[in-house]
Amino acid sequence: MKNNDISFFFNPKSIAVIGASPVSGKLSHVIMNSLKEIGYPGAIYPVNPKYESIDGMECYQSVADIKANVDVAILCIPASTVLGAMKDVVTKKVEGAIIVSAGFKETGKDGAEIEEKLKKISNETGIRIMGPNCLGIFDNISKIDTFFVLRERVKRPPAGGLSILSQSGSFAGTIMDELSAEGLGVAKIINYGNRVDVGESDCLEYIAEDKSTKVVGLYMESVDDGKRFIEAARRCAAKKPVFAIKVGRHEAGMSAAKSHTGAIAGRYEIYSAAFKKAGIIEVRGYSEFLDACKVLSKHGSSNGKRVLVITDGGGMGASIADACSDFGLQVVEPSQKIKETLASKLPPFCAVGNPIDLTGSVSDKDYVMVLKEAMSEYDLAIVMVLWGPPLLTDRLIKMLKDASVEIGKPVIICSPGGEYSRKRNRMFEEAGLPVFSSPEEAARAAAVLAKNRGAGR
Repeated sequence: MKNNDISFFFNPKSIAVIGASPVSGKLSHVIMNSLKEIGYPGAIYPVNPKYESIDGMECYQSVADIKANVDVAILCIPASTVLGAMKDVVTKKVEGAIIVSAGFKETGKDGAEIEEKLKKISNETGIRIMGPNCLGIFDNISKIDTFFVLRERVKRPPAGGLSILSQSGSFAGTIMDELSAEGLGVAKIINYGNRVDVGESDCLEYIAEDKSTKVVGLYMESVDDGKRFIEAARRCAAKKPVFAIKVGRHEAGMSAAKSHTGAIAGRYEIYSAAFKKAGIIEVRGYSEFLDACKVLSKHGSSNGKRVLVITDGGGMGASIADACSDFGLQVVEPSQKIKETLASKLPPFCAVGNPIDLTGSVSDKDYVMVLKEAMSEYDLAIVMVLWGPPLLTDRLIKMLKDASVEIGKPVIICSPGGEYSRKRNRMFEEAGLPVFSSPEEAARAAAVLAKNRGAGR
């Protein structure tokens, strides 16, 4: 009987790379380099009967020839040879296999038959299999990187609290590169490909108990076991925010999903209902998924939909207000008491409604004062900073961060503009405030937080 615990994949003491090669550019060589470069602390055993040694490491004829225990085997060999290699993996009593090779059910009947045999091996022997047709595991905490994408082309993000579960390898690799460019911290990225055995339900059960993971993003084409998925997702979402994108919502996307992982996508409405039942925040599209990564990594959740908009440019503030309304947020006027307080501390030409327009005479302290005085009536704030006004300084960045911590509510920055603004945006991100370059992006991110009301608690 299979053990549902897949934690050994994330802390193996030894890894065998079957199909290892000294040739630069070969998938197996990239994987061995990825393991070395991330600082994997365990033993790496190259396996290939063609070589006696690879990169100074003894190379074994078969995984069965390795005298030491092997926790995880990575198979980088043609699909037609995988079943033969798995016999040795089973004989060696390896706990789990990551099959990165492609050429299975996504290619048709013959590949599907191999997958059925792999599934049978897993069921009969208890060995857990990730893949085939996958990248496997990137783990910043235990220092494992089985991704066969070159580091100089796809950067690895720093350590943090976000974990991504993805059926698609291309999505996993792309989001990894994006998160790295944004400077967002990642705990784990897991890609299980065709999902002959290990799938999203196994990963959610593991991630729910993973202390290093604070937020979970999920890319789905299809589901392994609907009932188990809802139960696993509900348990995970009760402990930490979980957001998901479902692709294949329309016919063209369904066909694309089937062609690259062999997934049968199913009706979108069923998935959307399942997300709601499980407490998952549904996002639509790649951009909103990235927004969710940014804003949930920084803030986690909002207590409601009431949003305060503060700006130093009235027209841009109006754009944010419209976008917030489009996304279902509530841009309500502050109370008369708050208006009177603000009016007493601001120049008479400032607008003290919502949005609050501080105009071109704004100073750093004006932004902070408004936040502290008005946020008692709101759940979150979008602060638009247009850097043209001469009294604004870089000190504003830390001042807004400190104010956000003091009021204990989410603050999202919107700061469009060119080179000068973009440099300050990086500084906002480094300070721990999520920043967006358009009103629509900022409002969409705020809506993600509002959707997470009560999730992860």
